[in-house]
This record gives sequence, C-alpha cells and structure tokens, in this order.
Amino acid sequence: MKNKANKITLLYILFSILVAVIGYYVLYKFHTTQDAIFLNYSFIKDIVFIVFSGIIFKIVLTKNYNRNQGIFEKLQANNEEIKESNERYDIVAKATSDTIWDWKIQEDNFIWNKGIQEVFGYKKEEVGITSNWWFDRIHPEDSIKMSVKLYSFIEQKTEKWQDEYRFKCADGSYKYVFDRGFLVKDEQGNVIRMIGAIQDITKQKEEEQRLKLLETVITQTKDAVIITESEKANRTIPKIVFVNPAFTEMTGYKSSEVIGKTPTIFMGKKSVKNDIENLSKALRGKEEFEFKTWNYKKTGEEYWVNFSMIPITNSEGEHSHWISIQRDITDEKHQEKEKEQLIRELTQNNKDLKQFSYITSHNLRAPLSNLTGLLNLMQEIPIENVELKEIIHGFKTSTNLLNETINDLVKVVIIKDNPSIQKEEVLIKDVFENVFNQLSFLISLHKPILKIELEKVTILNINKAYLESILLNLFTNAIKYRSPKRTLRIFVSSKEIGDTIILAFKDNGIGIDLERNKDKIFGLYQRFHNYPDSKGLGLYLVKSQVESMGGTIVVESEVDKGTTFIITFKK
Repeated sequence: MKNKANKITLLYILFSILVAVIGYYVLYKFHTTQDAIFLNYSFIKDIVFIVFSGIIFKIVLTKNYNRNQGIFEKLQANNEEIKESNERYDIVAKATSDTIWDWKIQEDNFIWNKGIQEVFGYKKEEVGITSNWWFDRIHPEDSIKMSVKLYSFIEQKTEKWQDEYRFKCADGSYKYVFDRGFLVKDEQGNVIRMIGAIQDITKQKEEEQRLKLLETVITQTKDAVIITESEKANRTIPKIVFVNPAFTEMTGYKSSEVIGKTPTIFMGKKSVKNDIENLSKALRGKEEFEFKTWNYKKTGEEYWVNFSMIPITNSEGEHSHWISIQRDITDEKHQEKEKEQLIRELTQNNKDLKQFSYITSHNLRAPLSNLTGLLNLMQEIPIENVELKEIIHGFKTSTNLLNETINDLVKVVIIKDNPSIQKEEVLIKDVFENVFNQLSFLISLHKPILKIELEKVTILNINKAYLESILLNLFTNAIKYRSPKRTLRIFVSSKEIGDTIILAFKDNGIGIDLERNKDKIFGLYQRFHNYPDSKGLGLYLVKSQVESMGGTIVVESEVDKGTTFIITFKK
C-alpha cells in the first residue's frame, strides 16, 4: 500500500511538472523580453509548489492508508470470527440431536436447522417460517401456558428462557420437549432476535412417569419392600438403603432404624440358622431367591414371612442393588395348620365312617338273612288270623326295604372307595338296549312315548355297569314321577361336541321346584315328593357314579312341566 502511495505521489509530481513545462514553453513562445525574467521565476515557483504539494499529498495518502489498513484488519478479524462462529454453529448443529431455531422477532421470521426434519419427521417444504407454525404445533393443553410464559419473558427482557411442552410430529403424534431460548438485543436494548434449542425428552418423560408409578406402587403396596446395595467383597449380607411404609407397619422398625444395617436385624435365630446359608449362596450367585421363614418384629413378636430377593442391574449390566419383597403370611400359616388338622380329622372320620358302614352292613346282613328266611318259611304256614297276617306282611315289607337300603349303602361305599373302577370302551346304543330290556315290563305297563336320538357315539374309559345304573335310575324316576294329567314323554339323545360327549335325558313329568331344592337335588336321602316308595337315594347314586367316571351332571326342571338331566363326559 505504501508503494502505491509513492507511485500515486510520483505520478502526481511528474504529471504536474509536465503540465508546468508545457505551459512554460507556450507562454515563452509568445513572451516579450521584459517578461522572460518573470516567466523563469513563475516556472521555478510552480515546480516548488508541485513538489511541496506532492509531499503533502503523500502525507495525506499515507494517513488514509494507515486508517484504512486498521479498518481493513478489523473487518478481516470480524470476518474470521464470524466464519469461525458459523463453523462452530454448523459443527454443534451436526453433533447435537437438538433442534435449533432462530426467531427474528420484529420480522416474525423463523429459521430451523435440520433437527426439525430428523427429530420430528417434517419435510423441508412442510416447515413454516413464522412463529404461528411453531405455536400451532404445540399441544393445545400446553399452548396457552407456554405462550404466556414466553411473551412474559420477552417483555421483561430476561436473558434466558426455558420450558417443557409437547410438540406435534409430522405423523400427528406428540413428543415431550425441553426448549431453551436466549434473547439477542440491539444497542438500545430492544429485543430483536431469539435463538433456542429444542431437546426431545420423550423417553426421559416416559421413564419419569414410569418411575413415579413404580414409586406409588412401592409406597402404597401392603407388602414390605426393602432395597439393599450390592454386596461388597468383605461383607456377605448387603446393607439396606430403602424401606417402604409397609415395612414399618409390618415390623415396627422405622426407616432410620434399619437403613445402613443388614436385614439380619429383623431375622431371628431360627431364620438365620435355617436360611442364612442358602441366602448367602443366592447373593453370591446373584440369583433370584425365595423362601419362607420366621422374622421378628421390633417388639420381639414372631411372624411368618414369604421372603424373595431379586437382583437389579444398571444400564451397563453390572449388579447394583437387591430388591426384597416380604409378605406377612402368619395368618396363612395358621390357616394352613388348621387345614392340615382338619384334613387329618376328616380323613380319620372318613375312615371311621367307612369302617362303620362295612361293620354295619356286615353285622346286619346275617340277621336280615335270617329274618328273610324265617319270613319265607312263614309263607308256607297257613295263618287264619287276619290281623296277624297283616302284621307279618308289614314286617316282610319293612325287612325288604331295610335290605334294599343296606344294599344301596354298600353301593355308595363301593363307589366312593373305588376311584380306580374298571373302565372300558362302551357304545352308548348297546347300553340303552340293555336298559330297555330290563324296563320292558314298566314300559309296556305305562306305555310312555319314547323318542330316542342316539348318534353312533363311543365313550372311552367308562364303566358300563355304572352307565346302565345311571340310565335305569333316570328311566325309573321318569316313570315313577310321571304326571297324571298327560301321557308320559321321554326324550333321550347323545351327541359329540368337540372332545366331549353329551347325554340328554328329558321328561314331561311333575318336575322339581329348583328354587327350593336346587342345592339338595343330588343330596343323600333327599325326597322332593311324598311317594311311599321314595328313598331319596337314586339321584345321589347317579351323581356319584357320573363323577367317579370323570363326568358332570346338571339338572333343569320346572314344576308340572318336566325335568332334564344333561350328562357330559370327556371323550
């Protein structure tokens, strides 16, 4: 630049001298003798002036150069700084997952970086350039609160602003975001720009909500929850770092009394002796462990507890804590003992009842056989006394009924005492034929209308004699309890549905009042009609035989309309 100033100065001097010389020769050509001295003097003066003005011109140029050089260097430094700042901005924008925005407030012009596309899924042409586009995508429940807070921040000219809200994605879903903004002011302190960064905190928010939910569960549950640190190399049992309110209620220990100590503070000698070795083994292996043990309350009172230990690992997969869940099962243990005692008593009572049934049936059979024999002999002796003859007839009837009752009781005992009855493959149609042959006299006597719809269904693993007994009882009851108002109709069907076989037995007899007798239908010695020969044993035998073969039976009935029995067997 100095060389350039020197060149300009030199050119100025040379050009000026050239003009002066040309002017001198022109004037000298037309001068008079008297003017020669004046022209020489004037030429020398012009030359001196030109040189002197050239020097001044050089000084001015040099000063301007120095000033311009300072301004240039300052501009160059500013440009470098701006360039470096832009490079840093580009690097940060690429490195961070935040969505960076720049809002020129007075012009209402918005500029977004690529984060708005990558994080929220918007295409470049979908992104608006005004603040309205931004506000329109804030969740309606958050929009008013966020807008008020933002404009209040701008009016107060606070330097930094931050808020959390939900921002709409391109697919219509919302993400939780954490937004931070910084104000840019002019020399007069007026707000002209705002630059901010939006961070997607959806996962953190969901995790926060999940942790709050878990915290609520832990604090509200009735089970005691204990969290311990991971065990150290020099300590077998880890120290407690947290207990929930249910623990205090269960044991009487406050959290301040147990935190920093090991669980052995409330584990008594019994539990330590029986379970400490297994517990220590599980702790060393970092395995889930569960056991039932005695624990002790602060008062010294013993209680049973179901104790489980669950290992917890951190994000790096390292074991960090143990969670123990303890449930007071003292009442359950007592009920379990009572149940065991009751089962023992019932088992013994059942044995005694069976023994009584066997003894009774055995001891009564001999006298009954003798009575039956004597009554048969008396039939051959002519008796003229009418009253005596009626007495003997009544005695014979009672003896026969007693014999039938004993036989029925023996059947019940045999059914209940023989779960492993002989089973075989049975064709239902064949069983019905045998039943009809046995009931041929009753059928011909009462002439019921029979409708039989039997599919060719085979029942596997069933006792044929039991099935015949079941059908005999149902047919006999249908005939016995027929309605005198109408002809008896009996409908029998069998069908296969999936892996089950269903037998349906329906009549239009006098029916049973289920509202009064629903729970007693299949009870022992339950009678629902005042018939002289009704013993109340048939349906009890039917249900016992059905269940002994793994089936189920249900009844539907309505007074004076009829009764339906539905029997279901697994195929």
